[in-house]
Amino acid sequence: MTSRNLRQRRLSRATAALSGRKRGAQPKVVALGGGMGLSASLTALRRITGDLTAVVTVADDGGSSGRLREELGVLPPGDLRKALAALCGDDEWGQTWAQVIQHRFESKGDLHEHAVGNLLIVALWEQLGDHVQALDLVGKLLGAHGRVLPMSAVPLELQALVRGHDPARPDETVTVRGQATVALTPGEVQSVHVVPVDPPAVPEAVAAVLDADWVVLGPGSWFSSVIPHLLVPELLDALVTTKARKVLSLNLAPQPGETEGFSPQRHLEVLGRHAPKLAMDVVLADEAAVPDRESLADAAQRLGAAVELAPVASPDGVPIHDPELLAAAYDRIFRMHGRIGPWR
Repeated sequence: MTSRNLRQRRLSRATAALSGRKRGAQPKVVALGGGMGLSASLTALRRITGDLTAVVTVADDGGSSGRLREELGVLPPGDLRKALAALCGDDEWGQTWAQVIQHRFESKGDLHEHAVGNLLIVALWEQLGDHVQALDLVGKLLGAHGRVLPMSAVPLELQALVRGHDPARPDETVTVRGQATVALTPGEVQSVHVVPVDPPAVPEAVAAVLDADWVVLGPGSWFSSVIPHLLVPELLDALVTTKARKVLSLNLAPQPGETEGFSPQRHLEVLGRHAPKLAMDVVLADEAAVPDRESLADAAQRLGAAVELAPVASPDGVPIHDPELLAAAYDRIFRMHGRIGPWR
């Protein structure tokens, strides 16, 4: 049997298992991240729980978000919009609204490349004067299967120490500023921090982490979407002290530029350096993306975690997570490593 056929069979089994899941067995889950990685996680998680909160990074400074941030001084809305779209249901209402808020204008004027959802979110922020209330209202309009919160109430600038950013000076370490620049840096990222230092967390995000049964961190751009959550002191304190169990969901492949050449275990080492007091319970990785299982297990053990390998990639070979397979993996982890349902 070919690898593709095997993965398609696993996808069918995962879909069947999820469809037979008992109602009422719903863990309270908080997912942290940003961009397409968080969207993949949310699309999977909304299939297995109705009690879901996304806590989203607010350091984006590129594209439509960057323009709105610079012009209006607002939080960058793009990753928040993507999270809301991922929480839309698979019915006609949900998919229609997901497409609407993701729609980008094409013109020769100032609206070019602005996303409808970004403009809607910013308009409600200006109308209501409350980030959380506005996002809750957008979620209600979309029929979102969960809640979306920013991790901080102020827009953040991501800065990175990068070795070899200038190819002509491979041993030189410089500071690179801006999430969009960090994500594409040609050098080796040593560490990241945010400005302002010690930014305030959104209280609702802290409360959600403290009240969760499970917290999911990743997948996503490691330095620009995952690690930033650990740089908000109140949020990190909540992650360290919460009684929730924690899953670290790894990427399917290194990201060109930001994590070029990174092994799965190196992702864990980076996280440990940025948050040495943070322990994890489970590290989830695609079984085909781990060439050295022993080294990954050793790195996970240093974080206090067990490794769960599962087929979570799209069966067609494209390096993206399959929602049904990822949902099945999360579901199995929640049942094997946590309390047996029904939840609460």
